[in-house]
Amino acid sequence: MLASRTAVLIRPHPMPFLKRCSSLLPSILMKKGWRACQSNWTGTSEKSNAGFANGGIRTSPQRSLNSVKACRWRFTFYLCIFCYGIRFLWSSPWFWDTRQCWHSYPHQPLTSGLYYYYIMELAFYWSLMFSQFTDIKRKDFLIMFVHHLATIGLITFSYINNMVRVGTLVMCLHDASDFLLEAAKLANYAKYQRLCDTLFVIFSAVFMVTRLGIYPFWILNTTLFESWEMIGPYPSWWLFNGLLLILQVLHVIWSYLIARIAFKALIRGKVTKDDRSDVESSSEEEDVNTNTKSSCGNSSSNGANRVNGHMGGSYWAEE
Repeated sequence: MLASRTAVLIRPHPMPFLKRCSSLLPSILMKKGWRACQSNWTGTSEKSNAGFANGGIRTSPQRSLNSVKACRWRFTFYLCIFCYGIRFLWSSPWFWDTRQCWHSYPHQPLTSGLYYYYIMELAFYWSLMFSQFTDIKRKDFLIMFVHHLATIGLITFSYINNMVRVGTLVMCLHDASDFLLEAAKLANYAKYQRLCDTLFVIFSAVFMVTRLGIYPFWILNTTLFESWEMIGPYPSWWLFNGLLLILQVLHVIWSYLIARIAFKALIRGKVTKDDRSDVESSSEEEDVNTNTKSSCGNSSSNGANRVNGHMGGSYWAEE
């Protein structure tokens, strides 16, 4: 026969020390500010859920991390390709005399350096074109779409028509300021506000000089007037210069928006909202305004106030 076993219940002994600690725990957490953090987390979660319910888009920690990675990649590419372009063009005769861009045209040799320069730039801008449709939709989506189309069209068209000499000048000129913007974003992500503001002001100055000064008086001068004088107009000449003029119109629009931000940065001592790019939909902006008014941290913090890349008010929006 099997012996039956009787279960014996052992009651735990009372422990006054743990009971006292549990009664003191809420007061300790209150002093440490955990209650405030808990309310912030709860409020953020409720706002995020409400945003998804209303069809809005919220920036998750994983998306923020992806934004930093993408920004770091763009900074690395822009800086490396700019250094490569300067090194290549420094020994090129058309860098010092733009009339050499049209000497013996179209029978100009395509060197390996020119080929790799074009392939790298074209591949990068195609990646930007496709990533626009998978990334968060921004206010300047249409402008950036036109810019990428014009850039890809110029690179492809100039390669087909063997206008690679003047094409290298255009690409190097545009890369001169882009890595400074990405560096300013990285400084903001790292919460170095003064460095971020300084880099953005330097970027603004370089952008104005290259896009509104050097580009029209150096690039457009040789493509419109020197080429007309040396080789004369032909059907593809009109298309090539039309695309270059579209870029100039975009330069003027961006310069105005960037000048507003840089002026506010100099006056207020911090970079304000980037009207040029990287801002999400209106539902996101309403949430940003609410967070800005209710946040108890300093104005230069990069925490809950960041949305999609650049700062709104006192923040850059995360890409």
